[in-house]
Amino acid sequence: MILEGIVTTIAPDGSLNIAPMGPIVDADMRRLILRPFKSAQTYRNLKEHGEGVFHVTDNVLLLAQAAVGEVNPVPEVERATYILGYILSECARFHEFRTTKIDDAQDRTTIEAEVVHSGSRGDLLGFNRAKHAVLEAAILATRTMLIPREEIDAEFRKLKVIVEKTGGPQEHAAFRHLEDYVHQAQAQGRA
Repeated sequence: MILEGIVTTIAPDGSLNIAPMGPIVDADMRRLILRPFKSAQTYRNLKEHGEGVFHVTDNVLLLAQAAVGEVNPVPEVERATYILGYILSECARFHEFRTTKIDDAQDRTTIEAEVVHSGSRGDLLGFNRAKHAVLEAAILATRTMLIPREEIDAEFRKLKVIVEKTGGPQEHAAFRHLEDYVHQAQAQGRA
């Protein structure tokens, strides 16, 4: 099963990278398969350092920001217990992991990892329809160079209705952030 969440990794210069990621997970959350592109900072960090933290969260504003650029402000973090890395203070669950195998023969890599420590930080409120819509919009926003502009625009119009009907302030802000990004990408010819 693919479980959407946030992965934190450490760059060679020591800086924190926060990225949305949907790894394939097993039922007991002991193994992860991540599929970042070679162009992703997450791939470069894991290739260099081999450790990270996968977070389960329903914070779609953080997910939207991380999907299309830098997160601002950077969320509060704590040092991980068993790896060199950081845990988002506001997450439902976290899974510290170490890579066991990296196959980067293709542009989209396959990184296998084992979870070495797990814990929880709070309750998962859950996903309403608006949170799901923001998640889908974030995925579309990361593919502006791959999906025709008309298709992205049509999907965004459908998703916007859901967010407007069922979302709260966080979902509205996240969707606006993604809309702004897509419009800017289209204006700059990146779509």
